Amino acid sequence: MWVCFRAKCGWRGTTSAFADGKSTYELMNRTTQRQKSKYKVISEESLELEPLCNELVAYFAERSISLETLQRNTVMQRRYGGQIVIAFPYRRNGVLVNCKYRDANKRFSQEKDTEKIFYGLDDIKDASDIIIVEGEMDKLAMEEAGFRNCVSVPNGAPPSVSNKDLPSEEEDTNYQYLWSCKEYLEKTSRIILATDGDPPGQALAEELARRLGRERCWRVKWPRKNDVDHFKDANEVLMLLGAGVLKEVIENAELYPIKGLFNFGDYFDEIDSYYNQALGNEFGVSTGWRTLDGLYNVVPGELTIVTGVPNSGKSEWIDALICNLNRSAGWKFALCSMENKKLLEDVSQRDKERRLVNSALSLRRSNGQLVRLLHKSGSGACEETFGEIHKKAIL
Repeated sequence: MWVCFRAKCGWRGTTSAFADGKSTYELMNRTTQRQKSKYKVISEESLELEPLCNELVAYFAERSISLETLQRNTVMQRRYGGQIVIAFPYRRNGVLVNCKYRDANKRFSQEKDTEKIFYGLDDIKDASDIIIVEGEMDKLAMEEAGFRNCVSVPNGAPPSVSNKDLPSEEEDTNYQYLWSCKEYLEKTSRIILATDGDPPGQALAEELARRLGRERCWRVKWPRKNDVDHFKDANEVLMLLGAGVLKEVIENAELYPIKGLFNFGDYFDEIDSYYNQALGNEFGVSTGWRTLDGLYNVVPGELTIVTGVPNSGKSEWIDALICNLNRSAGWKFALCSMENKKLLEDVSQRDKERRLVNSALSLRRSNGQLVRLLHKSGSGACEETFGEIHKKAIL
């Protein structure tokens, strides 16, 4: 028997050696034909598309779109409902698969029962870097700035970001154009999202990033008009600021925000406070050892890793350090040591020993003999020489 796992093929069956062996080839063939035939076949002739009239060419010129760009993208017109509308042909490998219309009142419509793909899809074939914009006019504007590796979404932008989990490919109806063009998008390593600057445009950018992968998405920041407003989209920047500024906007695109990933600019206030020593402890607190302070201080917010060979005194040194910081700066600590069950008792004991040794250092030798000190511990009183205590203590 055999089963084909390719996409939704579903071809399965058995060899003719079995009397009741049946193949699903005919069903698979009918399914494939039905999938291919579910989209309406269209052409420029069937849609009665015409070259742009002089009035529409002048309209595009007012929006800084040249005749050369219009012709390369085969922008046309159609007489529809008693008026002339702009026609944006959607092509895959040069074949017309959809057409979108725009009338004088900026109302949009598309051919029914046609495949949803990006506008300008053939321009990103084998491209590693692409730009995605929100409308056909923005796609044409990008070409005026020197970027042909640009496509436009066919359906515009959603009102807001969905708070639901991502749907499956079959259920993701509003973004079917992404799945229809999946083989083009899989080849790209960098995707610049140049959607409109209004809330719906930003919602579209987020929805695209969720599906395409934030790690390979970048976003643009449209220039300011004034202290309050920004320019809305690529065509507006082209019209009012020129192709050079639009090119700079794309070249200065930033990484799309990823949770947990930050830029240096996000920490400007903290860095500025540190530079101006606004907090007062930017250079840290004394360790308690003057000879060490010239090399190291304990700075709040910094991570210190103490390393060394086994039994070299790492834990002993850290215990002594926290005792110093507690006495000099009043810092409190939470301790966790998997190798020492009586950590707090040991730290307290060693701190007592250190104080005892420091007191002993001020005493002098008497008759060539070491001063014997009475040392109390948790297990009772015992008598030890200064040298023995010195070996245990952390100086």
